[in-house]
Amino acid sequence: MFLGLNQLPFDPANNNEPLQFGSASGPLVPEGLIENGGESSKKRKRTNAPSADNTRTLNVDSAAMTLPVSDPTAWATAMNNLGMAPLGIAGQPILPEFDPALGMMTGIPPITPMMPGLGIVPPPIPPDMPVVKEIIHCKSCTLFPPNPNLPPPATRERPPGCKTVFVGGLPENGTEQIIVEVFEQCGEIIAIRKSKKNFCHIRFAEEYMVDKALYLSGYRIRLGSSTDKKDTGRLHVDFAQARDDLYEWECKQRMLAREERHRRRMEEERMRPPSPPPVVHYSDHECSIVAEKLKDDSKFSEAVQTLLTWIERGEVNRRSANHFYSMIQSANSHVRRLVNEKAAHEKEMEEAKEKFKQALSGILIQFEQIVAVYHSASKQKAWDHFTKAQRKNISVWCKQAEEIRNIHNDELMGIRREEEMEMSDDEIEETTETKETEESALVSQAEALKEENDSLRWQLDAYRNEVELLKQEQGKAHREDDPNKEQQLKLLQQALQGMQQHLLKVQEEYKKKEAELDRIKDDKLQVEKLLENLHEKQENCTSRLCASSQESDHPLEKAIIGNPVKSEREALLVGIISTFLHVHPFGASIEYICSYLNRLDNKICTSDVESLMSRLQHTFRQEMTGVGASLEKRWKFCGFEGLKLT
Repeated sequence: MFLGLNQLPFDPANNNEPLQFGSASGPLVPEGLIENGGESSKKRKRTNAPSADNTRTLNVDSAAMTLPVSDPTAWATAMNNLGMAPLGIAGQPILPEFDPALGMMTGIPPITPMMPGLGIVPPPIPPDMPVVKEIIHCKSCTLFPPNPNLPPPATRERPPGCKTVFVGGLPENGTEQIIVEVFEQCGEIIAIRKSKKNFCHIRFAEEYMVDKALYLSGYRIRLGSSTDKKDTGRLHVDFAQARDDLYEWECKQRMLAREERHRRRMEEERMRPPSPPPVVHYSDHECSIVAEKLKDDSKFSEAVQTLLTWIERGEVNRRSANHFYSMIQSANSHVRRLVNEKAAHEKEMEEAKEKFKQALSGILIQFEQIVAVYHSASKQKAWDHFTKAQRKNISVWCKQAEEIRNIHNDELMGIRREEEMEMSDDEIEETTETKETEESALVSQAEALKEENDSLRWQLDAYRNEVELLKQEQGKAHREDDPNKEQQLKLLQQALQGMQQHLLKVQEEYKKKEAELDRIKDDKLQVEKLLENLHEKQENCTSRLCASSQESDHPLEKAIIGNPVKSEREALLVGIISTFLHVHPFGASIEYICSYLNRLDNKICTSDVESLMSRLQHTFRQEMTGVGASLEKRWKFCGFEGLKLT
């Protein structure tokens, strides 16, 4: 049963009989009616005579479903759903209140807008509103709505920019023309790709047309009035992913991004503050113009900016220094004017504050008077003569006046507190200023005393230098007058000769010492050669002794070699290795032994351990174990046996 439509006495979704409408006049021959799809069919035979006024009647052949014209309400409902005025078989209007301008009966909801002749598709339906689907009649086929009690058909996630839909469940005899006829009401169709397996893909011109096409999902399609299985099917409409749609959507997104960037750029340019006007280059003519502007109060700021730019550019030189000095002097002349203006504004502000304070105090006095009036009226002498409403109004007015008075009083007290704080700040500033002035005076006095002291010291140094110069001049004069000048020169010559002789002796001694050093170097080289020869001889002797010790195990020959354990560290290693090999009676490889020793000390070398064990032949013995590829050298502890031998 469909919401929004009056109930028909038959179910068109469960009717498989062909429905044909004719225009020729003739009797209506109803034969059967299928009620609710699950009940047994009841055939009714009824014949109607042709109308006397020869009006056009609706004929159905013997195979068609029957309409009980005895029920005028059902007949009117069916004709209203088909978009026709509700007329009887003879042409008379069944319901007189039918409005042809509205195209519907009073109290009957509107027909589906997808019926032929209307050429429009319903607008998007809110998700919370139940969708009412009606029968859709096309030229070559009929679409029957699905059961409203069933859940809506499932759809996949909508791809971005989707303009293509997948349509499945098409009739086997369905053609591309029928597909166009059904779906062209949803919008302009760009392309159709039909498959031999009863499905197709339809690409629309716009995205919103896809939503209209999804409206048809779940409808049962029937070609003409045929009941053949190949002429029926159940439509399934779903979103389809197409490369063209994705490409167009990406192009659109890029275009929107470009527009957004352009809009932001324009907004930034609009909000950007205007650039300052360019500053002219320095010249004598421009300098004179700027100097005149500096004298004018209205053009002072512009001229000062130009002057600052010129100085920062480095336009000041010896030729233009006087012009710049005059402009700086003109700028300095405005300092007094600015100070006077500031003082005038401060005076105006103080006067305005004083006026505001006086006005506020006057307002407070008036508020006090009004509150006093309310309080006097609240006394029993006058209060008893007022009515209840008057007393209520007076009390409310009194509260309001007191609140406003308190607010203004707090404001006035705040102003007075601020003035007191300003006064205290001024006093603190004055005291700090006086202290600073006193400290600056003391510092200036100390600096002046330092300068005087330095100047006096420099004068004293100058006097001393002059005195020394005078003494030197007097000494020269006395020397010139001295008769013993020749004797002094002789003494000096003798002293120089003695120094020369001494220098010659020192040079000779230096040469002797160099010769001795050369001899010592030669002796050293000879000694080094002798040491090398001795080392070689010692190595040869040790090799011979080792060979002889390997040939015979006699203890006397081994005693010639000396003690095999050279240090306490080697003795500790011997003890640790002996303990380790005693635990391993079958022996262990040198790598296994060294891996155990490296846990105790990382500096232990494999070659040192092996040489130490090879020197102690009565304590450790090396044996070959294994056969073939598994041949391995293992060290064993033989100290107990060696103890008996030694």
